[in-house]
Amino acid sequence: MQLRVLLYETPDDPYMNLAFEEALPRARGCGISPDTLRLWRNRRAVVIGYFQRAEEEVNLAEAERQGVKVVRRFTGGGAAYHDLGNINYAISLSLGERKVSNPVDFIFTELIRAPVEALRSLGFEASVQNVNDIIVDNRKVSGTAATVSWGSIFFHGAMLVSADLSALASVLKVPLKKLVDKGVSSVKYRVTNLAALRPGTTANDVASALASSFAKVLGYDGVKYDLPTSEELEMAEILYTYKYSDRSWNMDRAPHRQFRRAEEELMRVCRR
Repeated sequence: MQLRVLLYETPDDPYMNLAFEEALPRARGCGISPDTLRLWRNRRAVVIGYFQRAEEEVNLAEAERQGVKVVRRFTGGGAAYHDLGNINYAISLSLGERKVSNPVDFIFTELIRAPVEALRSLGFEASVQNVNDIIVDNRKVSGTAATVSWGSIFFHGAMLVSADLSALASVLKVPLKKLVDKGVSSVKYRVTNLAALRPGTTANDVASALASSFAKVLGYDGVKYDLPTSEELEMAEILYTYKYSDRSWNMDRAPHRQFRRAEEELMRVCRR
């Protein structure tokens, strides 16, 4: 059996990209989709965690000046800068079919091995630090986040390949305590690009390695590249219309109940 891999992305519309990101685990939990790995990119965006406040994590004036959009994801964790020098990866699995006794432990001991082993296959000495950060040469190259929701196990991350680190440093705010704890003076010195560590590394190299590594870690024989189904796209459109295109979701940290219409429409698709 082969692992389904989607390369579907909307780089110029990060709101739709994140809507589709949420649609996949929901579709997997409904039984609409099989286990699926998605590889995708945003052109210029800051993606903040579910529990964060945009004004505390992002230099909003500078982001607007540079045309960097701010969008909230549905998982926790910290803010991440995205551009076409990133490869973003997301795996959606069935919670019921996996039958793991501790899903969170499974995510951060088993699933996180996939991006680590992908980097090792490309010649990088990668490891995990702080539970969910992936490090090469003592520099962070990928942050990860996860959730167990809607009957799915979901794990995703952003991998720095050749991103604009100057833009990253200018639009992200980093608490002073975080910098002091790590003994550094600026966010751009805490992260690095894979292409800087090993010149010639491309986004395609990393994407291919990620696909092969996730398949191996999950016990698949290989990968099968596929296109989104009409149901997945419909769910993404619902999430985009009633949630991700709404300023209150992205900027105001509004209560989730304000997005009840999205939940109702998603359940309608699931019940078909």
